[in-house]
Amino acid sequence: MAKKTSCPIARGEFREKAVPVAVTIDNVPLTVPVKEFSTGSLGWYLNGKTTIDVGGTKVAVQIGLNLTIVGSKELPGFVPKDKEETPPST
Repeated sequence: MAKKTSCPIARGEFREKAVPVAVTIDNVPLTVPVKEFSTGSLGWYLNGKTTIDVGGTKVAVQIGLNLTIVGSKELPGFVPKDKEETPPST
C-alpha cells in the first residue's frame, strides 16, 4: 500500500492565507476561487463555459477544474455540513 502524503499546511492557515489562482485557458485568463470541499479537502475550484477555436470553428466547452491539496482531507478541524451545530431558533 502506498504511503499517505501528509499535508504541509494547517486548515486554519489555508483559510487565512489561501488566495485565488490565476490560470489561462486558450489565452483567456481565469481566476480559480479558494474552496473547502464538502469532503473536507482544501484547494481551488472553477466551473464555467467558454469557446475554443478548432481550425476556424468555434466550439463550446465546459470547464471543470479542481485543484486539491494532497492530504488535506485528513486535516483536523473539518466539520461535515450534516454535523454542524445550528443555533436554536428564538
